[in-house]
Amino acid sequence: MHFDYSDTTLDNIRHLEAFMREHIYPLEGDYRRFTADHPWQVYPRMEELKEKARAAGLWNLFLPLDYGDLSPGLTNLEYAPLAEIMGRVPWASEVFNCSAPDSGNMEVLAKYGTPEQQRDWLLLLLAGQIRSAFLMTEPAVASSDATNIETRIERDGDDYVINGRKWWSTGAMHPDCRVYVVMGKTDPTADRHRQQSMILVPADAPGVEVVRPLTAFGTYDSPHGHAEIQFTNVRVPASNLLLGEGRGFEIAQGRLGPGRIHHCMRLIGVAQRSLELMCGRVGERTVFGRELAKFSSVRQEVARSRCEIEQARLLTLSAADRIDRHGIKGAKDLVAMIKIVCPQMACTVVDRAIQLHGGLGVSSDLPLAEFYAYARSIRLADGPDEVHLYQLGRNTIAGYQITPPTQTPPAPRP
Repeated sequence: MHFDYSDTTLDNIRHLEAFMREHIYPLEGDYRRFTADHPWQVYPRMEELKEKARAAGLWNLFLPLDYGDLSPGLTNLEYAPLAEIMGRVPWASEVFNCSAPDSGNMEVLAKYGTPEQQRDWLLLLLAGQIRSAFLMTEPAVASSDATNIETRIERDGDDYVINGRKWWSTGAMHPDCRVYVVMGKTDPTADRHRQQSMILVPADAPGVEVVRPLTAFGTYDSPHGHAEIQFTNVRVPASNLLLGEGRGFEIAQGRLGPGRIHHCMRLIGVAQRSLELMCGRVGERTVFGRELAKFSSVRQEVARSRCEIEQARLLTLSAADRIDRHGIKGAKDLVAMIKIVCPQMACTVVDRAIQLHGGLGVSSDLPLAEFYAYARSIRLADGPDEVHLYQLGRNTIAGYQITPPTQTPPAPRP
């Protein structure tokens, strides 16, 4: 792997950092106050910020396909450091039309959608005119094993009829959410990994009921939110099915691989900013007659944090490079590694920053409490730690299995 960024990436980094300094960081406090006081309402300046980002060419940077003025077609490795910069402010990625779950849903539609599906949904999402949600997890089963998913997608003539209940449907509460990508079971008798399919469901389809918004660590994550949703005899055209019956796991792997790169780089941005806040804090506070920065224990916490961030960054860039060169399957072990390492690393670094800020660290005056809730949640999203540890351990053991020697060992000495 070549560790120097390309000229294109360096140029994008400079432009994005300048945009963040001019337009995003100055509005952090205002955004935080507005969303706290106005649940399920879009920040009034969001559309203005989006227009500026698109005019600056900082739009749909995540999509490794060239869509003209709608996407520059960056590789995963070229996008990764940009995702880190956006991650420094939790809501910033929406400004650049790079926020989850829309980014993953757009990748699905771009890679697997029919021309009609792309016309009806992808182009609107690429233009930032609508939002979307991804519905996979269910409250009644252990969804970390996606073969457990019970929502039924049954063929009825020219339609599919959907029945089931989903939750942690990120994005479904956003007032501009117009379409759901839903994973459910089309054939319970098929091979274990061929039972599931994915289908597009308009958010306003008859029989769709948003039961409630869910809180994460006591907050609603407004305005996108996480919803519990009931499907009761929801009927959609058969043409809404993605790729074909039994292809749900195939689509999920294509969607979640790059998405984990995005999540992990945003988490590295969270950790990097926490480190910077930590260093600023310890340089300005005095306890027991000494500056905090002069305590050996504080310096060790800072040093450990810097090491852990850089390790996670290099590992994630390596995974992004592997996806670009060898595809999702060729990068599966590295993707598992970053999903194990990065959320835990971010939790640890943010926790240190909170501790060194004292009471200020847990207040809403700083983003640290929000950072921690985000990082801790991602330890569950896109597969919990335990699933990735199990699969990575299994693959590693299998890779190092040694064929027993064929020759008879020498007899022991008397």
